[in-house]
Amino acid sequence: MEININCDLGEKSKHHSNKHDPDLLEIVNSANIACGFHAGDEETMNQVVKISKKNGVSIGAHPSFNDPENFGRERMNLSSSEIRKLLIDQYEILQNIASNHDDKVSHIKPHGALNNMACEDLELSIIIAKTIKDIDKDLIYLVPTGSKMEEAAKKLDMKIACEIFADRNYEDDGNLVSRKKPHALITNPEEAKKHVLKMVKNQTLNCHSGKQIPCEIDSVCIHGDNLSSLATAKSIRFNLLENKLELKPLNKMEKFI
Repeated sequence: MEININCDLGEKSKHHSNKHDPDLLEIVNSANIACGFHAGDEETMNQVVKISKKNGVSIGAHPSFNDPENFGRERMNLSSSEIRKLLIDQYEILQNIASNHDDKVSHIKPHGALNNMACEDLELSIIIAKTIKDIDKDLIYLVPTGSKMEEAAKKLDMKIACEIFADRNYEDDGNLVSRKKPHALITNPEEAKKHVLKMVKNQTLNCHSGKQIPCEIDSVCIHGDNLSSLATAKSIRFNLLENKLELKPLNKMEKFI
């Protein structure tokens, strides 16, 4: 069985250090790269693309609201044309940098509040999905499994990779537990690796209550902005390999070739 590990990277800002990026890029299979709107800059994008190429890690754009002050985590109400421009601009920024390294952006994964809003709002999800498909129909759209984003992408017959979060707990409706709640994050690497393996093997979401929700899982997201990210990433990678799962970059998975 194939599975992918992805990580949000290049997110250097006053909120987050990117010092572990080179180490994480030796563990993960795909990088979601901040395009300068919530975090990162030309230097960090160049660094992540360069190391990703060396390590055989596929690269993706991680577009967000243009809100570095809040790390893209505050909700904003924008028009469909503003959303469209936001996505195209960030994709083009990263693609231009990737081209300088003879590489290519092969997936897109929205960040923060933009992602959270789209998970709940089918109309917004369709705007985002249509924009991504218009940019390049071969782009892989990385979406939270069971979300409105997955529903919209399927309506448009896109290349979809469904992800779970290694370091987050789920509510009974399949949404992530709010970061404002004390049990939102899973910071113990041992707990995270068991959480992930159970979900991947069973193709279900493990809710904090114990409920399991059947779903599709292609990829496991490890957030790069937690103190335990590196230890968690190592633990999950080792555990998946030990349990005979085949780790691949998104653009090398059989379903997308």
